[in-house]
Amino acid sequence: MGYELRVERESPLAYAELASVVSAQAGFELRGSHEAGEILARHGDAVHPVATWSGRLAGQPGSDWHVAQLALLSDLVGARLVGEDGEAYGIRNGIVEQIHGTSSYEFGKLEEIIAAGPAEWSA
Repeated sequence: MGYELRVERESPLAYAELASVVSAQAGFELRGSHEAGEILARHGDAVHPVATWSGRLAGQPGSDWHVAQLALLSDLVGARLVGEDGEAYGIRNGIVEQIHGTSSYEFGKLEEIIAAGPAEWSA
């Protein structure tokens, strides 16, 4: 099992709200049901899994593209993206970043990361 990022917000995210947000956002798709589903994002002619739904929304990113998609999805549902170690991920001024305590790391510009696609991180 990989490192998990969770979409968290003060009020619970209902499946109907998630479905509404995803269907309104170009490039995202929702497959499954209110019990278990998957959020997919399109890149080129293919769709790639970004997050899973099972009463909560979470993802296991394998690339900067996945982190950017999760951060974008979190913004769309009015939530925070949080890692297992308490760090937060987000988009500020068009830059995808990670913040942990007083440290921050910039992944890069959202539009460039999304355009580059889901190239997997190397080990």
